[in-house]
Amino acid sequence: MYAQAAPGDAGGAIGAAYVAWFQQNSTLPPQFVMNHAYWGPEFTDTDFKTLLDTKQTELQTADCTIQHLTDHTILCEKTAQAIAEGKVIGWFQGRMEWGPRALGNRSILGDPRRPDMKDILNHKIKRRESFRPFAPAILRESVLDWFETDDDVPFMMKVFTIHPQKRAEIPAVTHVDGSGRLQTVEQQTNPLYYQLIQQFQQQTGVPIVLNTSFNENEPVVCRPEEALDCFLRTKMDVLVLGDYLITRQE
Repeated sequence: MYAQAAPGDAGGAIGAAYVAWFQQNSTLPPQFVMNHAYWGPEFTDTDFKTLLDTKQTELQTADCTIQHLTDHTILCEKTAQAIAEGKVIGWFQGRMEWGPRALGNRSILGDPRRPDMKDILNHKIKRRESFRPFAPAILRESVLDWFETDDDVPFMMKVFTIHPQKRAEIPAVTHVDGSGRLQTVEQQTNPLYYQLIQQFQQQTGVPIVLNTSFNENEPVVCRPEEALDCFLRTKMDVLVLGDYLITRQE
């Protein structure tokens, strides 16, 4: 079963576009398979630099360091290391997701191996009900090793059972019934996010990161200004804003 990225009211935009096409052309539109949800706004390195220059005083007050890492291998290595150390990461990259789920471009990331990661996230940022689970984002080729399925689930719209012998390894993303609402991540649709999870796997042996939406009791951040504001007013440890790695000193 195919469930697209915005199955709610927002998805009606696709139907409206198809109707308009048919009315204009009297033919069916070309077949289109939506295999990713990255259709929203995108920002440049110049946008990020201008923002960080503008917010320099606030960043210094918050005791933050900034690194500009144009080598994505180094960027992903450092970010994966921070996740493995139990830090909470704001991850802001590329075009924003369309639909209700954060899928690795406007996401908060954490270590799925930590039993206390849900409490850490709720304490530092989310403040949501304790029974609500966080989601696992997994490398596509590793799905069958961890879940009782081998489906493509790029939009985090389906729940599957985690193998019983694997649940203790990823307690932060395992629901009370042993399930997880997973997102499968492929290199061709989101290469940087894929590289980050791959690097986390190299460091920990686990091809999964905890993924939740980048927000704090507000809509998911869209613009870099919103991401930085959320980072500064919460207890988030690290913000990756494009190629900029912003770290709050302990």
